[in-house]
Amino acid sequence: MSEPAVFSGLKVLDAASFIAAPAAATILAEFGADVIKIEPPGEGDAYRNVSFQPGMPVGDTNYCWTVDDRNKRSLALDLKNPEARQILHGLVAGADVFITNYPPPARRRLGIAYDQLSHINDRLIYASLTAYGEVGAEADKPGFDSTAWWARSGLMDQVRPDSHSLPARSIPGMGDHPTALALYGAIVTALFRRERTGKGAYVGSSLMASGVWANACFVQAGLDGARFVPRPPRSEALNALSNHYRCRDDRWLILSISVAQDNKLWPRFAEIIGRPDLAHEALFADRPARLRNARALIALLDEIFLQRDAAEWMRLLESQGFVVALVARTSEVLDDRQMHDNGTIIPIRGGGHTVSSPLWIAGVEKVPAAPAPDIGEHGDDILREQGLTTQQIAQLRADGVIG
Repeated sequence: MSEPAVFSGLKVLDAASFIAAPAAATILAEFGADVIKIEPPGEGDAYRNVSFQPGMPVGDTNYCWTVDDRNKRSLALDLKNPEARQILHGLVAGADVFITNYPPPARRRLGIAYDQLSHINDRLIYASLTAYGEVGAEADKPGFDSTAWWARSGLMDQVRPDSHSLPARSIPGMGDHPTALALYGAIVTALFRRERTGKGAYVGSSLMASGVWANACFVQAGLDGARFVPRPPRSEALNALSNHYRCRDDRWLILSISVAQDNKLWPRFAEIIGRPDLAHEALFADRPARLRNARALIALLDEIFLQRDAAEWMRLLESQGFVVALVARTSEVLDDRQMHDNGTIIPIRGGGHTVSSPLWIAGVEKVPAAPAPDIGEHGDDILREQGLTTQQIAQLRADGVIG
């Protein structure tokens, strides 16, 4: 007899938009929660349109919607309408988790602020995702991961080739998906607390907090009074053995030999690259010398790595236990056998594949991935579960309360 899904019977209301907050609900759905996506009638969540914007990969499927809103049921509900709020209150009464990322002023206008819902269900976990946190002068300020996670945290300034290069642009969802994990963690922690106390909770995270957490090593350095130094270009990196190199076939490898092991591994590395003499060269004989002469060693390794294709270097270095990786193109990720074998990329029921959340529990199967819903696709079923008749549903649709 198979074990029931971890969150079987858990009712989740996803009244959020775009990526970070809805993606937290997607993880709950992967482990068996019944997630109802509440979105405005008409065009629904504006995130439905992102896959088709200029600059995005061109295709026939709504791939962004698939990855972040699969395994959910959709109810198109106009929360500006008082009748819609009555329906929402009925759903909240039987829900375990309510997730939103509406800005606080919009929540109050729509009647979905914490204090407007918590009295309906004292066991409710109310999960709030904001751009810049719940308090302070910027609490109501909107933001995306490109602004609140990437730019505000200092990551955008740090992650570029060198201090003189243009700041690097983020890609869609780059900060949203790790922030979704943070919100998921807050929800699950509150559910654990509820098991002990019987009480609901108001929990949350922000894009800003998640971004600073990603940049925590450097931020902590600043908090401790450390002095920041300009980021050198690749050719002048401080450690030649932890750097990336172009190969003969114009592919790049990134090599990572830690300073804790470089003295031990340096002679073997010199042998593999066909220059055993370097192990005894005074300029590079020990760690201090290699760090002191890193620029010269990088220039030398640049010439050496250009003599072979990346695949050959990978084979040589990995066979000797060195930590090295090909700088993969996204197109190569699609058929990466290791990712398929480990459930990183999973099949979708009915055809195709998608990206799974990066969590697993030994012996527990995630719910098979199902297609993401159309706008209001499950509205009639959800409302019937609330006790509404076919005639009542038809009238609500005619009045524009539901889509």
